[in-house]
Amino acid sequence: MSKEKLSKINKILIKHYGLPRQENPEPDPLDILIATILSQNTNDRNSYKSFLNLKKKYPDWKACARAEITSLEEPIKSAGFSHPKARAIKEILNYLLENYGKVSLDFLKDMDTDRAIESLTSHKGIGIKTAQCVMMFAFHRNVCPVDRHIFRALNRIGVIKATTPEKTSLQLNKILPEASAHSLHANLIRFGREICRQTLPNCSICPLLEICEYDNKNLTEVNEYKGGTFLLLDHVG
Repeated sequence: MSKEKLSKINKILIKHYGLPRQENPEPDPLDILIATILSQNTNDRNSYKSFLNLKKKYPDWKACARAEITSLEEPIKSAGFSHPKARAIKEILNYLLENYGKVSLDFLKDMDTDRAIESLTSHKGIGIKTAQCVMMFAFHRNVCPVDRHIFRALNRIGVIKATTPEKTSLQLNKILPEASAHSLHANLIRFGREICRQTLPNCSICPLLEICEYDNKNLTEVNEYKGGTFLLLDHVG
C-alpha cells in the first residue's frame, strides 16, 4: 500500500476529469442516507428517480416514517428490491423519531467517524459503504466508500491488494491522503466506468497507464462508454 501513489492517482484524475463538485455542498444527511439505501444493487439514475418520487410523495421524512411499508414501495420500485429498501428506510426513520424526537441525523455531527459509522451500521439495511457515504457526502469526513469500480481500479493499479470491496475499503482508508476522499471517490467511479472497465478496459487511453500494475492490459481496442457521468450523491440534497 502506498499513500504517495494514491496521492499521485488523485492528482492525475483531477487533472484528467476536473475536481468533482456537489450540487449542494451541505445536503441533509438523511437525504444522503435514504438515497444511498435506494442505490443498493441498482444504477444511479434508477435510484435517483426513486429518491425524487419518494420525496414528491413524502416531502417530510416524518410523514414517511408514519406511512405503511407498502405505501413506500410504490414510489421506489424503479430502484428494485422495493420491499427490503422500504423496510430499511421506515425502520431507521422510526428509530430516529422514537429515540431523538425528530427524523434527523444531526446527532452524528459530534461523533468521531468510526463511532458514527458503527451507529449507522447497527441498523438493518445499512452497511459500511452506505454509512461511509453519509459521512463523506453529508459530513465531509475524509473517508472514501468503495464500490465495485473503485475496488477493481485500485487493485488493478496496484495501490491496494485485496479480494473484496470491504477489504479494499479497510486498506484504502488507512492510507487516504488528507481531504482527498470525495475527489478520489467520484473520479475513480467515473474512471472505472469509462476506462478501467470490467471487460476490455480502455488501457490505451488511460491517464494512469504508466503507474498501473495490471497484467492483462487492453492496448489495442477502445470501447466507447455511453453511460454518462451522473453520480447520484453529488445531486442529492
